[in-house]
Amino acid sequence: METAVLTPAAEIRAAADAYRAENPKARARNVAQGIGVSEAQLLATGVGTNVVVLRPEFGAILSSLEPLGRLLALTRNDACVHERKGVYSGFQSQGPHTLFVGKDIDLRIFLRAWASAFAVEENGRRSLQFFDRAGQAVHKVYATDETNADGWNALIESFRTDEQPDALAVSTPAPRPAETPEADLDLAAFYDGWRALTDTHDFFPLLRTHGVSRRQAVRNAPADLARPVSAKAARQLLEGAAATGQPIMCFVGNDGCIQIHTGPVAKIVEHGPWINVLDEAFNLHLDETKIAEAYVVTKPGDTGDVTALEVFDQGGEMIVQFFGARKPGLPERDDWRTLAASLR
Repeated sequence: METAVLTPAAEIRAAADAYRAENPKARARNVAQGIGVSEAQLLATGVGTNVVVLRPEFGAILSSLEPLGRLLALTRNDACVHERKGVYSGFQSQGPHTLFVGKDIDLRIFLRAWASAFAVEENGRRSLQFFDRAGQAVHKVYATDETNADGWNALIESFRTDEQPDALAVSTPAPRPAETPEADLDLAAFYDGWRALTDTHDFFPLLRTHGVSRRQAVRNAPADLARPVSAKAARQLLEGAAATGQPIMCFVGNDGCIQIHTGPVAKIVEHGPWINVLDEAFNLHLDETKIAEAYVVTKPGDTGDVTALEVFDQGGEMIVQFFGARKPGLPERDDWRTLAASLR
């Protein structure tokens, strides 16, 4: 059972001030990690100055975004940040899942993981920030120069809570379920099921049916289904896609949201441990030092095989996933298959 912990705001502010004095360039996420609190707890201490607490009516907030015009969507995990500009159009609510399926903003949202929401103004940037029960960010929405400012202000006033507490109770993150020992798995039956797929979306249910983790699936797969590649494979893929101009799909997610870019990439820049895409509408920041394993993976689909690059961290969590861009009902592009085959 989760136990919520409430740390006084004054205590967090004092620790954060001391940390920033020694680390003046540190971002909020790094400050929070440095003083041992969550990002949401640190953010809440700004209530009354630059932060407003919003009611946790997440579906209603999300469905109100389209009239605001062009925004920036940000979804991240510990190793990768995905930023995409566009209009939050194509909102859908389907049972436990919420989706945006617009031309630019493409999201798969799992609201069961969402717990708190804030409106923030910091260094001239305005954002809506959403967090899970542990105070970890699941999604952020930033205003751009093309955002409807009056609509933005009205949304905040509409969802502002009556009470504006500056301290937030958070729970300890639940530990990841341990992988089933491979000796206890019927991997032969699992791979038979994999080869029999006719829809790539059935892969996740297949994993659950056989109790196989995603990393176990690809790590032990026969060569016709998956092959290991270098930790630099994502960099090679991005540089290859930029050189050929071909459109790709890039998926980055966490427990509460998966964000997708579909289109070309052009400006690939290395900065420290990060390999970055720095295009006008799409930015990606991937910390290569956190990549433990990467695989080129093949799954049967209704129009032939579908190929992906899947990148994992040390704990076996998916960092980022790449596909070739394709329209429903059409096979993979030949240039994508050539690019995927070139990864070693």
